[in-house]
Amino acid sequence: MRPETWQLTDDLDDFLARAGGFLRSRPAPHTVPLTVTDTLRRHGLHYYGRGAPLFGTLAAADGTVLAALTHTPPHGLCLTAVTPEQAEALAERLAGLGHRFPEVSAERDSAAAFAAAWRRRTGREATVHRRQRLYRLGELTPPEPSPEGRPRIAGAADRELLLRWFGEFAQAVGEGAGRDAGPWADARLSYGGITLWEAADGTPLAMAGATREIAGQVRVAPVYTPAALRGRGYAGAVTAEVSRAARAAGAAEVLLFTDLANPTSNALYQRLGYREVADFAVWAFGD
Repeated sequence: MRPETWQLTDDLDDFLARAGGFLRSRPAPHTVPLTVTDTLRRHGLHYYGRGAPLFGTLAAADGTVLAALTHTPPHGLCLTAVTPEQAEALAERLAGLGHRFPEVSAERDSAAAFAAAWRRRTGREATVHRRQRLYRLGELTPPEPSPEGRPRIAGAADRELLLRWFGEFAQAVGEGAGRDAGPWADARLSYGGITLWEAADGTPLAMAGATREIAGQVRVAPVYTPAALRGRGYAGAVTAEVSRAARAAGAAEVLLFTDLANPTSNALYQRLGYREVADFAVWAFGD
């Protein structure tokens, strides 16, 4: 397979014309590129930060799309599933054009294959930064008993709180650099994409978000409880409410990612009715 079979572009419409059907064919494992491209289409190509995004597709001789990539600087490369040979061809192409990125995210074996190919092509060391598991909601089982409080859709008056909590969440998961929380908060507020769990007096206790529905799937993210309020069931309650609402609105698949290094959250989501789909990994590249 020659590297030129990977077609690269900075034109989102061109990319979606070629890759849209492929991405929609497997909406669960393709949840990230589906939601990323939908967000860029709605809010502009610089929504995620600095620099022009890069998109790519790998096609067979008959034009059938086999794999796709998205890169939204300053964030890492996001790949759909690839074989080691496809990963090698991509690494050769990107290295030859001088592209750089801090990390790659993909299904576990695909991420490892690309990280190894990138190390061979560029000499940059690669280490596993995060191991994740993608879950799909089966039968929703809300926590019993439910903790004190009630759910509420976040509104404009909550913007400063969302900015603060998003910053704390990003720091907690190691994604604090290079992301302005303002566009995120404004985008989520525009469609009621954040639910708060609040005490009887209105004090916010936790939050859970959900992406817009695309290709029948909605992804729950982020889920955050301030450190001082953890261990009281608020995260489970607000996640259950967001999951219920997504399904009630017609989502065919309700998804979420967990960090495999956090057994508490993995156990919580399984109790709520989430079931394993696939394991993913994020590999970080050194200088």
